[in-house]
Amino acid sequence: MFLASARKLRSLGIIGMNQRNFGLISRYNPRHLYPLVDDKLKTKLLAQKAGITVPKLLGTVQYQHDVKLLKELLCPHDQFVIKPVKGSGGKGILVIIEHDHNLYFKPSGDSIQLVDIERHVSNILSGLHSLGGKPDTVMIESLIQLDPVFSDYSYEGIPDIRIIVFRGYPIMAMLRLTTHVSDGKANLHQGAVGVGIDVGSGKALHAVQYGNTISHHPDTRKTFSELTVPHWDKLLQLAAACYEMTGLGYLGADLVLDRDRGPMIIELNARPGLAIQVANFAGLAPRVAVIEALKIIDPDPQLRAAFSKIHFAVDADAHPLRHLRTRSDDP
Repeated sequence: MFLASARKLRSLGIIGMNQRNFGLISRYNPRHLYPLVDDKLKTKLLAQKAGITVPKLLGTVQYQHDVKLLKELLCPHDQFVIKPVKGSGGKGILVIIEHDHNLYFKPSGDSIQLVDIERHVSNILSGLHSLGGKPDTVMIESLIQLDPVFSDYSYEGIPDIRIIVFRGYPIMAMLRLTTHVSDGKANLHQGAVGVGIDVGSGKALHAVQYGNTISHHPDTRKTFSELTVPHWDKLLQLAAACYEMTGLGYLGADLVLDRDRGPMIIELNARPGLAIQVANFAGLAPRVAVIEALKIIDPDPQLRAAFSKIHFAVDADAHPLRHLRTRSDDP
């Protein structure tokens, strides 16, 4: 487990909840901008306006009386993802990878019926999965197609890349890999694997599941020491561009690699969690200090991404935990 004394955590530069909430979120994120990222539909439209690739929108459901229209809406699509527009932490997301008559199959292979989907959508509309429990809207998107580079690193789902962006500069990154226990969702609290990624190279540094260090994927057994995220420069540039897109000084950009469409943004978060530090076995504080010391913020996202690659690079091959014998290596 990632447990240590307060002194040790400070020496690693670990940022805690209070420091994040008051030193970063309150200071750099004007509250009137929150709706731009708390509402996934608004985020999607913003990204499209900025020329940033996002998953295709297949439809929306706004009212309970529209639930009966789901059959007609879903009929043309064998694969899709249902999301609450104002959900958080992966709650309420339903992934369907196959549709056969009245059966809809989840990544785990479990099947559900249309009535189950209608119930799920009705629950979303009532606010079961939304921030603050307020009535919500349902968004139905096309299913992202797995990039072959991740076929051995993710199980029953699509991995995503979380990049923390501070004042427009990408400062820390993590790959979230789906597992059987996470039911095809890239959510660490549900059992997905978090892999710290070197900002300088896109190489894996360290991996955790449920806070425990692991060396290979629990389902595929593929070792993480060989993992490098492709299109890394493009991913960093997309994340950096979210600063202009939203005006938020501290945010989490969630991106994916689609087999056919390449890098795209799926979600933005004005209150990104701190587990990324655990995945990287490194703290955010020193990197925040580097950016806060800048007198001028470069207006070019590409140049900001290049700056981050230089200043936040880690020697991935020499990282102390890359060769650590962990519990998952035991006979």
